Amino acid sequence: MSLMEQIYKTVILERSRTPRHRGVLDDPAIRQEGVNPSCGDELTLSLRIEDGVVQDAKFEGHGCAISAASADLMLDALHGATVEEARSFSAAFKAMIRGEPVPTHLDLGELTALEGIRHLHARVKCATLPWTTLEAALDGATGPVSDEA
Repeated sequence: MSLMEQIYKTVILERSRTPRHRGVLDDPAIRQEGVNPSCGDELTLSLRIEDGVVQDAKFEGHGCAISAASADLMLDALHGATVEEARSFSAAFKAMIRGEPVPTHLDLGELTALEGIRHLHARVKCATLPWTTLEAALDGATGPVSDEA
């Protein structure tokens, strides 16, 4: 295993074991459930958006290390982002995880720790579930969403 693979593995394990954004917001503006029926991941995002900017966000639920790490890293990236920026991050992350070109103007930061997941096709949905749930939340979905990516 290369040094970079070890670093990425460490980030994923750390974020899944001790996530910084696990919990529930009191009185969130948006609450959205997401499920991955293929592996059993379930999560709920709660978001506080004021004046078009993500002020706070949390997630709860259960799932694999990849899903939890992706959710936690996603919420790091979204804090202080506009809704439009959140959508851009989501599109860029999904492009990266599918091995497609990522816009060069976006810095995905620690989210790149999940880039290698694209080689594990069965786990791609685990990594994209938080993002699909975010998109549904921003689109005003009602009821749980499933990542059929």
